[in-house]
Amino acid sequence: MEISCALPPSADAPALIAEAERLGYTRAWCYDSPVLYGDVWITLALAAARTSTIGLGPAVLVPSLRHPMVNAAAIAHLAALAPGRVAVTLGAGFTGRMMLGQRAMPWSKVEPYVAALRALLRGDEVLWDGKIIGMLQAPGHGAARPVADLPILLAAEGPKGLAAAQRLADGVFTLGYVQQAGALPWCATLQFGTVLEDGEHPTSDRVREAAGPAVAVIYHAVYERTGAGVDGFPGGQIWRESVELAPEDARHLSVHDGHLVKLNRHDRLIWEKSRDLTTQLTLTGTPDQVRARVADMDKNGVTEVAYQPMGPDKLRELRAFAAAVGLKGA
Repeated sequence: MEISCALPPSADAPALIAEAERLGYTRAWCYDSPVLYGDVWITLALAAARTSTIGLGPAVLVPSLRHPMVNAAAIAHLAALAPGRVAVTLGAGFTGRMMLGQRAMPWSKVEPYVAALRALLRGDEVLWDGKIIGMLQAPGHGAARPVADLPILLAAEGPKGLAAAQRLADGVFTLGYVQQAGALPWCATLQFGTVLEDGEHPTSDRVREAAGPAVAVIYHAVYERTGAGVDGFPGGQIWRESVELAPEDARHLSVHDGHLVKLNRHDRLIWEKSRDLTTQLTLTGTPDQVRARVADMDKNGVTEVAYQPMGPDKLRELRAFAAAVGLKGA
């Protein structure tokens, strides 16, 4: 199994990726959610300049955010900066869509985009918006075409997405779920949490900041999909009623504020009720417990764990997780 890291684009992300390389992480994925984070391509390019072996890639590109030529050019440029190290994940969109007040894209629109992107990277011409397009970058202005050996994954958690991945992709990238493990040769799962210090309780203040945002995102996702269904979670009704004080046309901004970075005011309101979910829903535990849970994922067909460090000391989180799972540089 490969152990990778995942990071929101930020000013310190390139330095964190360089440290992840030293620790032995296989790959660094960076998110693409412009309302919440910095630019994914700038972050990855800066990381490429600071590293030499770690894999690099965006997860998850959302087709509606950019014309396929824009992403094709960015991918080719990154591949030129980091030859043989680039992989790409695309999907229907979570906060990349919802923070703009939109629902996830239908797979019927994602699939043609992925097919066009692959064709452009091969050097083919593509019919898009009724016109023929193709990459014409001169030598030195991007990777030579075809951009070879560049894997494309799909962020897929349901039957439609999985079917699309089987048709078009080299693997799947899942948000914490592992039911797709084994369906494709590459199954990456995004995981969160924190390795406890000796004697530390999993509801400590430090754990709240380092793993709490991962608990909160479950509330965010369930609310987006089911509305009042979030009431079934500890403190869920209180959380929902707080969120729904915001005007409906701007509510999405309130729901996802702090997404995978910090607890927002609604999340903090119910933390005393939701905190016991930390060890159930995240990779939070002693080093032995974290190592055992990762080993179980390996047995169940997961081929890559992408771990996101959170909280005020991300270096500590990267190093502690690396040590818990036995990475060579830890």
